[in-house]
Amino acid sequence: MDKKEVKIPAIEQIEAELRKEQYKNEYARVLRSTIFTLLVVVAVAVIIAVMVCPVIQIVGESMSDTLEDGDIVVAINNSSYSRGSVVAFYYNNNILIKRVIATAGSWVDIDGEGNVTVDGQLLDEPYVTDKSLGDCNITLPYQVPDDKIFVMGDHRATSVDSRNTAVGCISSELVVGKILFRIWPLSSIGAVG
Repeated sequence: MDKKEVKIPAIEQIEAELRKEQYKNEYARVLRSTIFTLLVVVAVAVIIAVMVCPVIQIVGESMSDTLEDGDIVVAINNSSYSRGSVVAFYYNNNILIKRVIATAGSWVDIDGEGNVTVDGQLLDEPYVTDKSLGDCNITLPYQVPDDKIFVMGDHRATSVDSRNTAVGCISSELVVGKILFRIWPLSSIGAVG
């Protein structure tokens, strides 16, 4: 009978093979740890983006010249907004961006030239470049109902907002947040006023 010789590897070869296996195991452990960390960071970022600081892309021209089509803004989810604040709110499964003109209990009146008065005082609106009565089918003067806000777009001729019963006054529960900051385009990055 022929006996095959069994070759026993040298200690150096065994140690080299052991180092390779240890490296593979360490690499796999670090990779799993990195992927897990990235998933946690992404999950936290999504929760913050949805619940605390939603990031919204502007679609349309109703807020020109303050916000332009394609701008990306950050909102802060809080219930403190006042006259002049720019807010995002839900409307028919969409998010609209408009400016708060009046809060609950206030009387709003708009003349034929688009001048807005709240509780008898003419608003100073430097953000509006082209005043217009716009698409208005409510009876003026109009009192804002309890727990609602009266909103208007800055581009008054094209904006459909609280002046029209299709949108009406906005319930506080529908407000996504107050628009604070524009992050895109980079040339216009900064606070939204």
